[in-house]
Amino acid sequence: MTFNSLTFAIFFAIVCGLMALTNINAIKAKLSDHILRLRHWVLLLASYVFYGWWNWKCCLLMLGLTLVAYICAGSYSRSRRKLYVVLGVVFPLLILGIFKYFNFFIDSFCDVFGISRAGSLNILLPVGISFYTFQSLSYTIDVYRGKIKAEKSFKNVALYIAFFPQLVAGPIVKAGEYIPQLYEDRNISLNNFQMGIQFFALGLFKKIVIADNISTFADAVYECPAEFHAITVLLAVAAYSVQIYCDFSGYSDMAVGCAKCLGYDLSRNFNLPYISRNVTEFWKRWHISLSTWLMEYLYIPLGGNRKGKARRYINLMLTMLIGGLWHGAAWTFVAWGGLHGLALCLHKLFMGRPGYGKMRDNALVSALSVLGTFCFVSLCWIFFRAGDFRTAMEVFAAIFTWQQGVMHPSSWALLGLGCLAIATLAAWIRSRKLGIAIEGYYPQLELNTVPGLLVFFCFVGLTLGLAYTGENPFIYFQF
Repeated sequence: MTFNSLTFAIFFAIVCGLMALTNINAIKAKLSDHILRLRHWVLLLASYVFYGWWNWKCCLLMLGLTLVAYICAGSYSRSRRKLYVVLGVVFPLLILGIFKYFNFFIDSFCDVFGISRAGSLNILLPVGISFYTFQSLSYTIDVYRGKIKAEKSFKNVALYIAFFPQLVAGPIVKAGEYIPQLYEDRNISLNNFQMGIQFFALGLFKKIVIADNISTFADAVYECPAEFHAITVLLAVAAYSVQIYCDFSGYSDMAVGCAKCLGYDLSRNFNLPYISRNVTEFWKRWHISLSTWLMEYLYIPLGGNRKGKARRYINLMLTMLIGGLWHGAAWTFVAWGGLHGLALCLHKLFMGRPGYGKMRDNALVSALSVLGTFCFVSLCWIFFRAGDFRTAMEVFAAIFTWQQGVMHPSSWALLGLGCLAIATLAAWIRSRKLGIAIEGYYPQLELNTVPGLLVFFCFVGLTLGLAYTGENPFIYFQF
């Protein structure tokens, strides 16, 4: 069940209807604790139905990780605090390692030492396991650190980990951001619904119109890069940058929109990453929930920048290498993370030079920095997209040797780049007019007016009319 399916539309309508019934009952009962618990049980059941739609056995795994987090976080005592936090961290990581990395590490070990393997274990990779594992770790660690109190209600912990809008592809939500909302009057309202449905519609447009249509071109080039002209390969590299942004940010927008319709707030996961002037800024704008998670639960515990410059750079590299491996069990993801780690280290080193601030304020330098950062990030995406190093090297060879071959000026790739440029410019103009920081391109219409409804339904009609109708799952479902 995916956000861009008719099945989900029916499922979400049923959930909204059940939640609306609790609103009516809440008016009569003056929002008693009984009604709050009823709402949470409805959402929890819906979340497990949503996840079980892929494979019901995976629900048992998620339930097991939830039990571990609940027991370990709720069993802290002065004498056994460290034991419980170790169990609460090591067990989920062990489960993640078995399901996601067992074959990868065994194969890599055999390759290094020249050992032959009879075959690989056929292990099912549960969709979204990396996301809800990180959330369970966040809860356990934050309780240990004293940032939040251990929940007495197992239902609340289970709902925090399983909340279906962000379950399978984020954003990664911290317990301190979500659980307090369970104690508030969070329900379906007209204001929340009209805001949430617009976020969802915008995300749907990004996914099924831009990302999915571009994917047919990018997939064709990456399948056999040696056949295409260097210009076509370059366009495919740039197109994939647009595709992965629209695919993943589109999912995040839909997740935020679904949660908002139900009365809950999730943090935004993207903030126009391709206007970044350096890689450090890029990671403050791209997959924000993951970058902040890695910062808080990995980089800082490793020592951050508190133990000297050399240790700072080592910590940055380790964080990005692990972040790359988090995305997938392949050395291409490690290479992708390593390139970003190296770029972060170089930028930190460059920031300490005299005159950096003046250069940063120069308009021409800023424009060139944005272009340079986009080019670097796009080239790094080659390792992310390529199935193996051989394919990645073929793409690089096609570009840097100015390879001759088939010319394919994809109209969807050009349209996608154009839409991204226009939306970015619109967000920049809006921020200048309102005197606020750029927060992404999220226009809001007044759906209680005829003009607002007319524009919204025209946008929805355009989205459905231009939608790619083939099967194309969200990219980040594999992580």
